[in-house]
Amino acid sequence: MNYPEFEHLKIIEDKNNPFSTLFEYESGERFYIEPAFYRQLLGFKEHRLEDYPRILKRMEEVVKKNKKVIFTAEFEYPQTLVENENYIILEIFDITDPLQIYVEDKSRGSDYGD
Repeated sequence: MNYPEFEHLKIIEDKNNPFSTLFEYESGERFYIEPAFYRQLLGFKEHRLEDYPRILKRMEEVVKKNKKVIFTAEFEYPQTLVENENYIILEIFDITDPLQIYVEDKSRGSDYGD
């Protein structure tokens, strides 16, 4: 998958996690982006373009502070698995909610009973 927002960073090949991309800053901090997280990120870009730079900046701040981060769509079932590496796992709302950037989720089920 192509990630133009992060093309300035080094990509580390991780054969144990072929579906996630591992990026590294020159200073050594690393983060994984799972495809589903990236789709969510693009949803914010589509609906809240004016806030998109703030979201990317916040992601960078979190990675710089925590050194090792996995950005996943599902905290309880991340696609990326790393052992003994002390990665923290974050969802898109862990980034956007503190910035008070919200997108309404209209994909809920029907209000009609069976």
